[in-house]
Amino acid sequence: MPGVHLADLDLSRTSVFLDFDGTITTVDVGVHVLERSAPDEWRAIDEQFRHGVIDSRECILDEWDLVQGDEATLRAIAAEVTLDPGVGPLVDALRAAGAELTVVSDGFGFYVEDAVRPFGLDVLTNDVDFSTRRLEFPNEDQCCPCASCGTCKQAPIKDAKHRGRTTVMVGDGASDQKAALLADVLFAKDGLARWCDRAGVPYHPFTTLADVHAVLLGS
Repeated sequence: MPGVHLADLDLSRTSVFLDFDGTITTVDVGVHVLERSAPDEWRAIDEQFRHGVIDSRECILDEWDLVQGDEATLRAIAAEVTLDPGVGPLVDALRAAGAELTVVSDGFGFYVEDAVRPFGLDVLTNDVDFSTRRLEFPNEDQCCPCASCGTCKQAPIKDAKHRGRTTVMVGDGASDQKAALLADVLFAKDGLARWCDRAGVPYHPFTTLADVHAVLLGS
């Protein structure tokens, strides 16, 4: 569980993990894609996931089966979503302080690399082979006790801890819950914050990445 005081945080020995959908972006890109290109059946699937009836991998597979449109159309739809304007300043400041940064996303994935390419961020996410329309999971962790996620967000946190680094997680939704239990410092908003309140998981609330910037870097 998170337990490092911010006053003791040495950013040069810290690994920061940023969720993508709804954290780096102003709204969830996967939801935007579904709203624009899938029948409403996806909403019931999403509710099942949010209430723990199905796991995240089953959720995104079932939702992806409903998505209609070719690669160019879907990429264009995804690109309609804007980024939080604070992402660039936050990335620059954390890099200047010596922190490692990684984007961890358990959505459809095909749009993440394009969106964060200007910032040169490492990305762990799912992928789509548009030649077959197959949703693929290059960052799943079959050794994880649950093995139920598309992208295991706990695995890179465990790796950073094994390297002696302090870990910071910034997220907003259900796919960030397991990572939230491992990170030394947690920033949460929206659904993740509500879950933390219910589960008794300590966190720092945020609304935009400028809030995270102010807390981590004091400006």
